Amino acid sequence: MYLSKEYKADIFAEFAGAAANTGSAEGQVALFTKRIAHLTGHLKNNRKDFNTQRSLQKLVGKRRSLLAYLYKKDIERYRAIIKALGLRDIIK
Repeated sequence: MYLSKEYKADIFAEFAGAAANTGSAEGQVALFTKRIAHLTGHLKNNRKDFNTQRSLQKLVGKRRSLLAYLYKKDIERYRAIIKALGLRDIIK
């Protein structure tokens, strides 16, 4: 599997502060971003894989809602995570 336990732990350690802090919004957004990048690459090779396309759309929606939560609760954490991940500022 492309997301092993060690890889996930590294993502959470980098963005959430600790590998065991898997519930933080920053860690979840970072993990969703990595998964979105993987699924986007898969869809470039498999254009008619509609189940993966739907999964990608649902994942983007989850990431967007978490980013909206961060924007509403703590704007500084929101700005830090979009800068670290290289995302566009989509919350208006």
